[in-house]
Amino acid sequence: MHWTGVGMNADQGYRTESRGGRRSKPRWRRRILILLVLAIPGLLLWGYLEGPAPMTIEDGTTLHVKIAGRYVESQAPSLISRALGERSRPFLSLLSTLSLAESDDRIDTVILHFRSVDMGWGKAGEVRDQISRLRESGKKTIAYLELGGLSISREYYVATAADEIYVMPGSALPLVGLGAEYFYLGGAWEKLGLAFATSKAGKYKSAVESLTGEGMSEASREMANSLLDSIDGLFIGAIAKGRGKTADEVRRIIDAAPVLAGQLLERGLIDGVRHFSQIPEAVGPMVEGEDYRKLDPKSLGFDPVARLALIYGSGNVVTGSARRTVGGDAVFSSERTNKALAAAVEDPSIDGIVLRIDSGGGSAMASEMMWDAMRTTRASGKPVIASISDVAASGAYYVASAADAIVAPPGSLTGSIGVFVIRPVVDELLDRLGIQVETLTRGPHADFLSVTQPLSAASDQRMQAITLAIYDLFLKRVSEGRGLEIAEVDAVAQGRVWTGEQALQAHLVDELGGLQTAVEVALEKLGHERDDDVLLVPFPQAPSFAEEISQILRGEASVSLGARSLVREAVEGSLPLPRELRVVASWLAELPYDAPLLIPSSWVEIR
Repeated sequence: MHWTGVGMNADQGYRTESRGGRRSKPRWRRRILILLVLAIPGLLLWGYLEGPAPMTIEDGTTLHVKIAGRYVESQAPSLISRALGERSRPFLSLLSTLSLAESDDRIDTVILHFRSVDMGWGKAGEVRDQISRLRESGKKTIAYLELGGLSISREYYVATAADEIYVMPGSALPLVGLGAEYFYLGGAWEKLGLAFATSKAGKYKSAVESLTGEGMSEASREMANSLLDSIDGLFIGAIAKGRGKTADEVRRIIDAAPVLAGQLLERGLIDGVRHFSQIPEAVGPMVEGEDYRKLDPKSLGFDPVARLALIYGSGNVVTGSARRTVGGDAVFSSERTNKALAAAVEDPSIDGIVLRIDSGGGSAMASEMMWDAMRTTRASGKPVIASISDVAASGAYYVASAADAIVAPPGSLTGSIGVFVIRPVVDELLDRLGIQVETLTRGPHADFLSVTQPLSAASDQRMQAITLAIYDLFLKRVSEGRGLEIAEVDAVAQGRVWTGEQALQAHLVDELGGLQTAVEVALEKLGHERDDDVLLVPFPQAPSFAEEISQILRGEASVSLGARSLVREAVEGSLPLPRELRVVASWLAELPYDAPLLIPSSWVEIR
């Protein structure tokens, strides 16, 4: 498969090959190139080249790929964002590097150097699959774990796809099983004198519980245990397959809770405890992943049969055309996405579209806007495939349901077809603060607009009517997009979150897999072979350096958001919050509190 990583030159990419043995004659298999049109002369300041990097690679070379930090579904950080502290890494750059090596017969060994990684189970599964493809192509794969934290499950899950696993002396490697924590903020609001009027549609739509409750309902507990069981099955199965053990053997080892490297070595879960310099493959000819991904794919032979637009849908679903939140995170905005879809349809060089989604949902209105744009795109005759990353839940699944096909990794989270409305009631808080309010209304039900008093019974009924109407529309949209009866959708809806593996059984997705599989599905719909070469072109194109400077001079978001990102990191560094609470905080900060919301039943973080 031909790829290029984010931040690489426009004509770079690579392909994979299938080989029976490590030195057998190459047979080209899957080949995809992701074309990233940067047009940023200022990147020269960062060491990038205007053309493909000239590179000499000897036979028997080892590729050293570092896997660490936060991986996101987006284009490369802009020059200015990087200058202002942007530290996230485009996930595609990691896939690109590994896929390029798959087709390069000069690469004998790939060392995957793990430090602490911030990615969900969907992305982790995609990386694991790519490592498996490296092995199938005849490469020797070595995972080197340099970890000192107390949560290593995801890193080890990915590493088990490698031929060998080594850890650094002194590493902390607690293999103690998986767990998930759910936070409930109701007691905190009560202490502040703040209450909420709520309305929801869906038995499992428990995001309201997270924001306003003080504990887990039985429906939420049922769903949470189902998700944990599904991910645990993937986790145990991966270890068993990678380390040549049975699932029962793996469970007994985990029950014994090994935490030291020596204990994992005794149980056959790793192959050695060594410093990096003591790995024989690390002392021969070696190329670093950051350099290797600049290799010109033409040198490996690249012949694309189609061009696909790659559109990212990351972060909270919101109306408008924003690229980032005030905190610096990406948003899945309706106007920006719809313009990208329209541009891809109008571009005669584009044959199809892949919408890459990593979002827990958000605004019901924005979701409907994008659903309509997806339907229009689909009617154009150009296939549009939804590719789920870690999560495409609630409002994000609403959008995905209009695609020609939905592809999801087994460990991703999706579904959550449900709605809720939440409105603050601040009367007690105002009393505590000594603030008096006089409310004047016209009409017997105008109290519906007030947040200073609890809703009357009649206003509460009206809010519930709005919620149910949005839920009915949600069911209808999924029914139309998925070709299911509304009753069939309702049976798997009710706000319930599913893993990708479960969603396939529930007919909410069409195929299990990552971005590679989504591209293969698009090629198939275009009448090509699934292993043909293809260009993936990001839409919209990243702004040029001159455009970024112009935005700053106009006082637009590029520099201010980067600065806010630094402030956010400083705050989180002094007051570290669990990821679940950071996600809930983003809901409260970025999403409208007085409109129907489509977000998942609390945030699911399985460690």
